[in-house]
Amino acid sequence: MASELMAQDHSPTQIPQDSIDGDYLIKLYRQMVLMRRFEEEAAKAYTERKIGGFLHLYIGQEAVGTGVINACDPNDYIMTSYRVHAQYLARGGTARAGMAELFGKQTGCAKGRGGSMHFFSKEKNFLGGWGIVGQHVPIAAGCAFASKYRNDGRVTVCFVGDGAVSIGAFHEGMCLAALWRLPVVFVVENNQYAMGTPLSRTMVTEDASVRALGYPMARATVEGTDVVEVHQAAKHAIDRARNESLPMLLEFKTYRYRGHSMADPGKYRTKDEVAEWKKKDPVLVAKARIERDFPEQTSQFETIKQEVEAEIQDAVKFADESPHPDPKDVGLYTYTGGPFA
Repeated sequence: MASELMAQDHSPTQIPQDSIDGDYLIKLYRQMVLMRRFEEEAAKAYTERKIGGFLHLYIGQEAVGTGVINACDPNDYIMTSYRVHAQYLARGGTARAGMAELFGKQTGCAKGRGGSMHFFSKEKNFLGGWGIVGQHVPIAAGCAFASKYRNDGRVTVCFVGDGAVSIGAFHEGMCLAALWRLPVVFVVENNQYAMGTPLSRTMVTEDASVRALGYPMARATVEGTDVVEVHQAAKHAIDRARNESLPMLLEFKTYRYRGHSMADPGKYRTKDEVAEWKKKDPVLVAKARIERDFPEQTSQFETIKQEVEAEIQDAVKFADESPHPDPKDVGLYTYTGGPFA
């Protein structure tokens, strides 16, 4: 076995360039516009004190969640960290249920108990946002082990930030996934900062995918601002995990335009740095692709803008008018046998 591993090529994987048609790309674009407006409206609601606790926004990273999750099958499992709202929308969650959860209302996707960091949907196989950095990686490996044991054909996709790749639990999960040949894809959203700490102060290389070499495991680093490139890489990794029961580590280079959370003014970054990354805004990159490759779809831009705005305003109204959870029901979410069982 050892000589077999030594003989493998551990250079980055070359991703096949599959085509995406205009109808599919406009669908991805609409999803990204919805994510952006949801997060902008959530930021506004936070300043109005309608949202308590922390609020971690996904603005600037939309291409990663959209591209990866749309490459999954509906039965696949999604597990992620606390920057979770947009990924929930990509998985098919509604803006209503998402906004209501942020507002702590009974109609939220986690019945108002999870809040910003812990979106959840059993129906969508969206197994939640996890608040402790990197600690969900072994759980994702366990989820993939269960799929392999049951032979159910499902893949587990686990999102982490670049700050998680030096955490012990991250390595434990990676080790088990490689050792047991599990159908799991680890997605590193490298937005260049672990809270306020730049990547240069936590790793000796800009390539977070090298973490895969210790196990060893297939890996790739991909431009995370282009939803088409993200989708192609994710589709390759997910198909490989499903068909060959082999894990893979995908790193996507991306950037968050806001601070780590709404409580973070982001003064550790220069305005010029943020402005440079905004030249590769994922929503604008997708729009430019459509204009270049599928000009017949551009007539939908204004309709999408209006539909998304109406959807977001409806979600805010729904969240405002929804009831708070009944304190008498607290035991339903503490012990087994509750609504999520």
